[in-house]
Amino acid sequence: MQVSDLRAPWTQTNYPYTNDLMLINKAYANMIIAHQYDEKRYYHNLTHILQLVSLQQAYADRIRDNEVVLFSIFFHDIIYNAKRSDNEEKSAAAAVEHLQRIGFPADRTAAVNDFIIATKTHINTQNDPDLDYFLDFDLQILGTSPEAYGQYTQQIRQEYSMYPDLLYKPGRKKAMQHFLDMPSIFRTPVFRELYEEQARQNIQAEINTL
Repeated sequence: MQVSDLRAPWTQTNYPYTNDLMLINKAYANMIIAHQYDEKRYYHNLTHILQLVSLQQAYADRIRDNEVVLFSIFFHDIIYNAKRSDNEEKSAAAAVEHLQRIGFPADRTAAVNDFIIATKTHINTQNDPDLDYFLDFDLQILGTSPEAYGQYTQQIRQEYSMYPDLLYKPGRKKAMQHFLDMPSIFRTPVFRELYEEQARQNIQAEINTL
């Protein structure tokens, strides 16, 4: 997928709720700008959004509410500052503001809010099968090839370049050990089958270097 490929799913997801193309296009431009033009976004950028949209499209037939998942994908990292711990809350607030503006149903707006907040811990307290897929999409990078995973860890380190190794390495080790301590990293059977074993190997290999 290319960046231009995001416009169609964005427009199609918005259009049932508003025919104000100026509003849709302005919000799309703001989403693109937020992810593309921040030079400090080495991983949490449009490439990440493209990957998640690609996964959503691949598994759309297993998802009950694809609009909730897509809005969660588009907004879940729209606010990102490696120095702050409230990125998820601010991103969720940005999503809610947009969804209220277009008249998205209140209960589904609340679901988008909850989905985005859930990326803080990657724990599904809602017992929502769609949230399982969204969280697995977000973590799919963990179960990719060692080469792709290595590139991902380098990008994350660049995003946290303001911290010296003395601070970064213990924090990163704690964060990644959190995933190893889970009964399973991935929540859906299909993602566990495809990525669980490789993810655990990748994470352990990284921890061994920290």
